[in-house]
Amino acid sequence: MLSAKQKRLLSQSLPIAIIWLLTGWVFLWTEQAIIGHQDNTPDSAISLTSTVFLFASLSVVFIGFLVGIIEYRFINVLFKPYRFAIKLLGKFVFYLFFMELTVFITFIIAASIEQSASVFSSVVWSKYLLFFWSITHASTLIQLSFSMILTLFYVEVSEHLGHSVLTNFITGRYHHPKSETRLFMFSDMKSSTQIAETLGHDTYFQFLASYYNDLSDAILRHKGEVYQYVGDEIVLTWPSTTADYAQLSLDCFYAMKTDLMQRQSHYLELYGLFPDFKAAIHIGEVTTGEIGALKKDIFFTGDVLNTTARLQSECHTYGVDLLVSKTVVDAVSLNTYQFKRLDKVLLKGKSKAVEVFLVERLLDC
Repeated sequence: MLSAKQKRLLSQSLPIAIIWLLTGWVFLWTEQAIIGHQDNTPDSAISLTSTVFLFASLSVVFIGFLVGIIEYRFINVLFKPYRFAIKLLGKFVFYLFFMELTVFITFIIAASIEQSASVFSSVVWSKYLLFFWSITHASTLIQLSFSMILTLFYVEVSEHLGHSVLTNFITGRYHHPKSETRLFMFSDMKSSTQIAETLGHDTYFQFLASYYNDLSDAILRHKGEVYQYVGDEIVLTWPSTTADYAQLSLDCFYAMKTDLMQRQSHYLELYGLFPDFKAAIHIGEVTTGEIGALKKDIFFTGDVLNTTARLQSECHTYGVDLLVSKTVVDAVSLNTYQFKRLDKVLLKGKSKAVEVFLVERLLDC
């Protein structure tokens, strides 16, 4: 059974595999259009038979997946602390060696298929040496470099916009505004102003980055989507189409608390302070669509966002870390939580009182 992190890694790598497959097909088609008849294939190149085409297609898909996994799992993390120029140069050097190794392995196998000979046979290696010193080799590297540039561009855009947002842009899901039911969690760090004054701007930025990073695993495990980072506040959302979405949001809240507590000694040792947070959860209708003139974004509008924000501010009034609305209580299907109804609360800026509930976890979720 794949973990949430592994599923996310595969979903991030899939578009890269598609990029490599499509660009690979374009290059193969272009080469065949130029070469014409198969008899015109240079001695340094592999003749395009149906078997070779199938192998080439499967190879570029595999390589695309591999590049995606390497980029998201290792390289992006490795070069994250460095400025853009160093990051670009470092990735270029690494992927230059990676592409050369990829060309070597795939050419040897393809030549073996074409010649109906073992990969260790002299005829296969003679063909590789002929290919290595030919213009075909340079052309292949250029083609792979183009695929790599598209990959790195996609990764950078995906990192900045968010994988789900970019996917929605590409598929055009919200090109035309649509109404849908969503759950929102507004999570706000406690005493953030005092922490910022104590640490100073630079150190507080690192503190905030660590805080966001330490909460991310719990969010991924419980299928949450980060809608916005607003200062020290994280706005999470779950579409109602996600199974047990209300249950997941409550489980996510407590998992975030648990993960943060496990890092308490780290924060105290490094910063002398430990972050904590409070949150509110509410469900309602929103209109979702692409918005923005200078910068496009997926945007939600609806009373549910204002209500959740107001509800979150009431956590301080009641001295609790979590408040939920009746819509959340009604949507929870499992008996792992107990809800205590407060009097109807007239939230700031609202004309109608809202039923608010305290949450108590009965079982270890």
